[in-house]
Amino acid sequence: MRLSSLAAAACLAVAAGVLAGCSTTVNLEPAESANDPACAEVSVRLPGTVAEQPRRWTDAQATGAWGEPSAVLLRCGVTPPGPTEAKCITIGGVDWIVDESQAPRYLVTTYGRVPAVEVFIDNEVVSPNDVLGDLGGAVAAGTLSESECTLTETLLPES
Repeated sequence: MRLSSLAAAACLAVAAGVLAGCSTTVNLEPAESANDPACAEVSVRLPGTVAEQPRRWTDAQATGAWGEPSAVLLRCGVTPPGPTEAKCITIGGVDWIVDESQAPRYLVTTYGRVPAVEVFIDNEVVSPNDVLGDLGGAVAAGTLSESECTLTETLLPES
């Protein structure tokens, strides 16, 4: 499973955002399929605030960032995860696979949606449940649901 390498990449992106300080643009790497038209649909629907954090400019296609420094990072067009025994939660009608290996920072990736979307969340700053609730509408409207988790939980733990 590629979640650990994606988590490392997300951590590097967060670190870059922290080091940038007051920079208005967040440097992110686009996902492999960021040019998928569905990612454009997700991108145009991304909210101006997530978990009360203001949106920031990013320099990569099909990405989003919120907070100063960035507490939430989003990339659309990542490789859809296959069947897994990882924790799966459903918030706002979207299934998310949760990588808790770097808690209290979480990497969550849509499950059963094409293209897949990943969100890196710093739970020391924002509530993951609020973040996923705020992003769920854009993700659900822009991506195609092909399958769903068989066992889900409803919430992530709060910090």
